[in-house]
Amino acid sequence: MAIKKSNKFSQAAMIKQIMKRCSSLGKKQGYDEEGLPLDVPKGHFAVYVGENRTRYIVPISFLNRPEFLSLLQRAEEEFGFDHEMGLTLPCDEEVFESLTSMLR
Repeated sequence: MAIKKSNKFSQAAMIKQIMKRCSSLGKKQGYDEEGLPLDVPKGHFAVYVGENRTRYIVPISFLNRPEFLSLLQRAEEEFGFDHEMGLTLPCDEEVFESLTSMLR
């Protein structure tokens, strides 16, 4: 009988990998020594949404929500995470705003 790994563990590993890939590695203006944006409060991260790539700051707690994880998986499939564009989510701004208002 095989031992099944906890789904929570694999989700946590996936989230950690996504956040690692999405963080800036170099020191840039407006970023701290770890490559994190200075204007993003602790416990939050930035995403870019829609055709105009509007920037939103969202709480890390959203990473525990299946609805948001689905968006992250779609983002990885569509855009990948190894680029300098920031975490871009494949969804319209109106849909994103509606989703995040329900998650708060």
